[in-house]
Amino acid sequence: MPGQISVEVLPNRSVTARLYPAATHGRAGVTLILGPGAGAGQTSAFIVEFATGLAARGIDAGTFDFLYGEQSRRIPDPNDRLEACYRAVIAAVRAQMMSSADRLVIGGKSMGGRIASQVAAAGIGDLAGLVFLGYPLHPPGRPDRLRAAHLPAIEAPMLFVQGSRDPFGTPDELRPILSQLRAPVALHVIEGGDHSFKVPKRAGVTPEDVHRAIQDHVAAWLRGHVALRTAR
Repeated sequence: MPGQISVEVLPNRSVTARLYPAATHGRAGVTLILGPGAGAGQTSAFIVEFATGLAARGIDAGTFDFLYGEQSRRIPDPNDRLEACYRAVIAAVRAQMMSSADRLVIGGKSMGGRIASQVAAAGIGDLAGLVFLGYPLHPPGRPDRLRAAHLPAIEAPMLFVQGSRDPFGTPDELRPILSQLRAPVALHVIEGGDHSFKVPKRAGVTPEDVHRAIQDHVAAWLRGHVALRTAR
């Protein structure tokens, strides 16, 4: 079972973060915070599966709900409050990290990843990287409303995991944007995957198979990233 900590975001307004400790064998020395998507919180099957899966692969994981989710409201908070919540969680998780030498990575599912990117663009000291599980490049059917203007300000390496048929932005839509970024960027495409990486049944793989493969890739990217950064 994950541990829990209370994180004060505003006076008398707190959220609960869950901490999934990495397996002691092969621990990577990386802590990854996963913010939730707009429609499902940290207890959703997706977030729990990814946090536990990454912990089993040696990655310390942290999850949380934004204030509106903690209060069981359906409509997301204003953008500045979402960012304030993520920043408060970052500070709280950093205080819980096992070693000062551990590296911090942030990201999340859909909106959680987008808010992480905005927080990173505004500036976070000693941030080792970002992981996006379905980056919401634009609202479905609105490719004119891109959410990418802030990405060039991010200096830390980024991993984008994107379904090939994601209505929030396909890999083909992402590539020209990512090619213009100065920070190291990796794009991992889930063939046939939608925004939550669901693939058609004819593909012959289960959602669990797809998720395990993604977790393997994320863990490998994090380990490679940490090794490269530590050597510099």
